[in-house]
Amino acid sequence: MDKKINYSIDNKTYDVIFTDNILYQLNSKFSKIKSDKKICLVYDENINGKIISELSKGLKTTGSIVFKKKIQSQKKNKNINVVIKLIEELNNNKFTKKSVIVACGGGVVGDLCGLVGSLYLRGMIFVNIPTTMTSMVDSCIGGKTAVNHKNIINLIGSYYHPEVVFIYYDLLKTLPPREYLAGLSEVIKCGLISNNGVIKNLEKNKSKFLNRDKKFLSEIVLKTLKTKSSFFKNDIYENNKRLFLNFGHTFAHAIEMATDKISSKDFLRHGEAVALGIICELYLSKLETKNKKISKMIDKKLQECKKIFTNFNLPIKLDLKANSSQNKILTEIYRYVFYDKKKISESPRYIKFVNNYKYEVSEIQNFDNINLSILEILN
Repeated sequence: MDKKINYSIDNKTYDVIFTDNILYQLNSKFSKIKSDKKICLVYDENINGKIISELSKGLKTTGSIVFKKKIQSQKKNKNINVVIKLIEELNNNKFTKKSVIVACGGGVVGDLCGLVGSLYLRGMIFVNIPTTMTSMVDSCIGGKTAVNHKNIINLIGSYYHPEVVFIYYDLLKTLPPREYLAGLSEVIKCGLISNNGVIKNLEKNKSKFLNRDKKFLSEIVLKTLKTKSSFFKNDIYENNKRLFLNFGHTFAHAIEMATDKISSKDFLRHGEAVALGIICELYLSKLETKNKKISKMIDKKLQECKKIFTNFNLPIKLDLKANSSQNKILTEIYRYVFYDKKKISESPRYIKFVNNYKYEVSEIQNFDNINLSILEILN
């Protein structure tokens, strides 16, 4: 059961294929890619060895030479030094512009390979096989590639699109429960900014989602990616509509950076931070709205979000337990909000709720409201 969507940018079409027959799809797609038959498979060390062997076998059946590179998929490894090391390995093995780099991992591996693909000889062929729920429903398309630097998320990056994305059902089946659920916040985000029906579908078919029903997952994943592509395909460089895909992320990135600094590394999954960030930005929208009718509407939407997040075991509160005081985490999140990349003046920008499925990019008017919004997610 294979399904696919595609989107076009500058008259070039890119495919996203949901498959349970990866060997067939690899052979089919790679036969159409004009490469020099050299592939670098970069994969997360946590992926089941049988799946990596299967992927390697599938890539070799295309008549290609396959180099394998294992990476620890941790946020600390999403840095420019790892990018340079990968580029040096490609060069040492005489890869060319017509060679292929295949990412098989979550957002960390996808971002690293995408950035390497864009930089090596000013661009080589990039293919993505995302392995986390968050990367499958969000970061695998759109062309954003970046690494963190100086504890700032995605400070160094570019835009570079994968030739093809394979969503492999066997990878979805084997995801640990926490990783599986964490990606759901990006699905819900797309359901909040677009009337695509995914939230109602999730609520109606919770058991199908939790049981990882193949047909249901193919619908949810591809519907979410189709929604995302509708926001970015005519606005690649985030000058307008694409910015709405950042709903929740002004605070989410700040929460990630602050918790990584204060608590254990990778304390939160990205999707968990996005859930908390959505709550913060809805609450901030309410604080910065003078219209009482809209304020009530925002409060209703906020309660609905908290309910669905709780329903699917996503956080609505940030609990560091004994790791840090509330004042310390509040101060750190507040500070990192001002590092947000959407900022074009001294004031951070966020995605403000205006009406159902209607949002706008807004500068934060009252900095005190930042602290009040953060307090909404603290115990």
